[in-house]
Amino acid sequence: MASNFTYYTPTEVVFGKNAEREAGRLVKHHGGTKVLLHYGSDSAKRSGLLDRVESSLKAEGIEYVELGGVVPNPRLSKVHEGIELGKKEGVDFILAVGGGSVIDSAKAIAYGLYNEGEVWDFYEGGRMLQGTLP
Repeated sequence: MASNFTYYTPTEVVFGKNAEREAGRLVKHHGGTKVLLHYGSDSAKRSGLLDRVESSLKAEGIEYVELGGVVPNPRLSKVHEGIELGKKEGVDFILAVGGGSVIDSAKAIAYGLYNEGEVWDFYEGGRMLQGTLP
């Protein structure tokens, strides 16, 4: 028999032409001061998308560290790498730049930075969500 619970995840996903130019303002609005900028392949760099996001963050005075290389069906090892980097750098915000796999990986990192223990235990139902980074 399943336990009763409420699951609330206020995630903001921004789409549209030049939406990346609003990243800094939106991060600042949500209280972020140091961001883990999480993305997938090199196409985000080659297209200039990452440069535009970084410029937006810099314009708002927001520090960031990068973690790229997310692949389809993201690997737990990349999540662990993000959690370790986020703790080391003291990030307070996760910004996913990319599609579904990047977003999934970023959500797992956000969980792991806020909650103690193995992140995979949450997905297997062994741990409850205490909160996440924005």
